[in-house]
Amino acid sequence: MAAAPARDALLIATGRYDSPVLAQLRSPSRDAQELERLLADPAIGRFNVSKVIDGRSYEIAQRVEEFFYGRNRDDLLLVHLSCHGLKNDDGELYFAATNTNKNFLGSTAMSAAFVHEQMRRCRARSIVLLLDCCFSGAFMAGAKGDDGVDLQGQLSGFGRAVLTATSRTEYAWEGDNARSLEPEPSRFTAAIVNGLATGNADRDGDGKIAVDELYEHVYEYLRQARVRQSPRMWAELEYRIFVADAHHRVKPPGDPAAPTLGRAPWPKRLRGNDAVLPLNLTLEEIAFGKEKTLRVETAVPCGDCATVGSVGDPRLVACEACLGRGALLADDAFCEQCEGAGLLVLNPCATCAGAGRRPLVRTLTVRIPAGIENGMRIRLGGEGEVGPGAGQPGDLYVEAVETPHPTFTREGDDIRSRLRLRRREASKGTIASVATLEGGTRRIRIAPGTRDGTILRLAGEGVPHLSAEGRGDHLITVEVGS
Repeated sequence: MAAAPARDALLIATGRYDSPVLAQLRSPSRDAQELERLLADPAIGRFNVSKVIDGRSYEIAQRVEEFFYGRNRDDLLLVHLSCHGLKNDDGELYFAATNTNKNFLGSTAMSAAFVHEQMRRCRARSIVLLLDCCFSGAFMAGAKGDDGVDLQGQLSGFGRAVLTATSRTEYAWEGDNARSLEPEPSRFTAAIVNGLATGNADRDGDGKIAVDELYEHVYEYLRQARVRQSPRMWAELEYRIFVADAHHRVKPPGDPAAPTLGRAPWPKRLRGNDAVLPLNLTLEEIAFGKEKTLRVETAVPCGDCATVGSVGDPRLVACEACLGRGALLADDAFCEQCEGAGLLVLNPCATCAGAGRRPLVRTLTVRIPAGIENGMRIRLGGEGEVGPGAGQPGDLYVEAVETPHPTFTREGDDIRSRLRLRRREASKGTIASVATLEGGTRRIRIAPGTRDGTILRLAGEGVPHLSAEGRGDHLITVEVGS
């Protein structure tokens, strides 16, 4: 008797990076956790799920090769990748691993070409690939974005469906709270999770969720959330692939007048965009916490028109650019003319140009918690811009940017420094002074016969742990000179 077709899923999540030019990500681990819960649920996904969390490039590549090896024709395989997406000078895509060095992608990251080859050689005729990445290097500080990555050419093929979080140079958002202190799924994966958990991705109501229905749900979910991120899908399949069961459809909560794409006009009042404000912090400020005063320019309700957007005649007319849809007909892109509202004020207010909001510079105070990591974001709920038509304000995210320190480097919650000794001092031993993170100095005993490269450890003198008691260590590397 032939074995039943396998339903296997491999979740690859990388949020921790050794390279200082790759920002640490908090969403990938949560992405994997939420997807595993739903995909492994016997009432929903019915998948056998395996995970690789914060793996090195060779570990991830081996797991991918093993995953696609020895498959049968009727097996259903699903791979989810949540990580940084990088490209080389030739526009070839790579998926970052913990040990990735952007200068040596070929040996420290997993290439899309490698994944493509494993899928090509696999006998299974039903493969779903979910990519929650940015493909232009936009996560890297100072990276120059472009649209030179041909995702369809590098990853699509017969018998597979590829869903991507973003196209071209768009940012792959890390959840409503971005890299906040509490990780949550990224926006793309959150949309997938929502569709599977609620059953709302079952567009035709047949009790099953096909991959094309899942894509439609993700696209509309992000669109209604006003996320300027355009998911894409490429599929060359013999038949529809059903990735989950949807026994109970749940009507999503919210405004009954919320937009239904292609069926009803967009409301006038829309939620404001979230904003990210980078904040330079010294290692000492990051380590011990500090209150910082910020000046931010956001949009606030317009008082001259009482947020109506007009003075006198309050009538609204359909936007000519998008014909009242809030999105352009040509490519379904967000309409900048009406800011997605689909409507324009006939006689706009001179102060706010009909938007019902105006710019204002405000002063905010934010508390930086002790032990925060470089790249983490602190969410200030409702402190972002007011939406068009004086809609609900967005959120402001303050991103910690650690500035270089002249003495210390940080590795997790440990700090490192160097101590130069003369050969005579190292040979016979001495008392040396070393700088401390608190700004003072400490005298330490150097044992006779200390060699070049010896690492001395001052326990509990590093960075305080963010979510626990105690501190990391101060590691001192001895350099013996002449």
